[in-house]
Amino acid sequence: MKMQKRWMLKAGAATAALAMTGFALAQQKTVTFANQDMLVPLRLVMESGEVEKETGYKINWRMFSGGGDVIRAMASGDVQMGEVGSSPLTAAASQGQDIKLLWISADIASAEALVARDGGGISNFKSMEGKRIGVPFVSTAHYQLVAALGKEGVDARKVNIMNMRPPEIAAAWERGDIDGTFVWDPVLAKVKQKGKVIATSGSIAQMGYPTFEGIAVSSKFAQENPQFMVAFIKALNRASAQVRDNLARWTPDSPEIKAIAKWSKADPKDVPAAMALYRFPSAEEQLGVQWLEGGAAKAMTNTATFLKSQGRIQEVKPDYAAYVNSSYVKQAIGR
Repeated sequence: MKMQKRWMLKAGAATAALAMTGFALAQQKTVTFANQDMLVPLRLVMESGEVEKETGYKINWRMFSGGGDVIRAMASGDVQMGEVGSSPLTAAASQGQDIKLLWISADIASAEALVARDGGGISNFKSMEGKRIGVPFVSTAHYQLVAALGKEGVDARKVNIMNMRPPEIAAAWERGDIDGTFVWDPVLAKVKQKGKVIATSGSIAQMGYPTFEGIAVSSKFAQENPQFMVAFIKALNRASAQVRDNLARWTPDSPEIKAIAKWSKADPKDVPAAMALYRFPSAEEQLGVQWLEGGAAKAMTNTATFLKSQGRIQEVKPDYAAYVNSSYVKQAIGR
């Protein structure tokens, strides 16, 4: 009788354990993250799986071709987090989408560039009238292209600016269908082989039109998952430090470079030089006036003015600081 009771107790405990395990699995939280092909430290976080291990969340990484696609996916509710350039981020904020910028993935610096095809007759902005230029619309590159044309006294309407995603630009370039492009890596490295750089995002930023790559999150998801957000920021900060400290020593055969290439669909031999064109701010730098404490909102205001002039948005918000949240960075570093 005692043995039967003991067996029943063990069976009951096993059943309870299985039930608890099933409950835990049922309760596992999932987040869908829209990533792109930029060569940024986030790729190391994706490769390591450290956020998943730390938080127990399942992250679905979904690759998109451009920031406009990311923003639309976030608006639909299918995606909770994503990486976007300052231009599509501004467009979303201007249209009232409830999102927050929480991390500057990269100061674009010289990582995006306007490249003219060899023999295409483009030597500067003024020679671009009538030429075919491929660029993803509402991207940071599109914003800087039109802004720089205006600064140089060129009517953008007289330039045949064609809306193309990066893979489409690469194909059009190979066919000879476009005379130039304003794009980022890995496509940028390919077009440079048969083209000349006319301007970079960094040189246009010095004209007064800075841009950045950022990570945005839906406000609802962030509010409901604060511990996940802090863990994600800590991982981003570690990865950014790893890149800043080691990039100069890494080679195409380094496991880190191979991982970044894998997640960006890039050639490992192009990655070190391409990443060197960016700047990756630390968490402390993120909290400076250049970025999350003022600069990002100002850049969004300038971008919104451009987008409105292009008919892409209806209004410019009075203050874009409402779409920037630095609290998770502060928590991540104990401030």
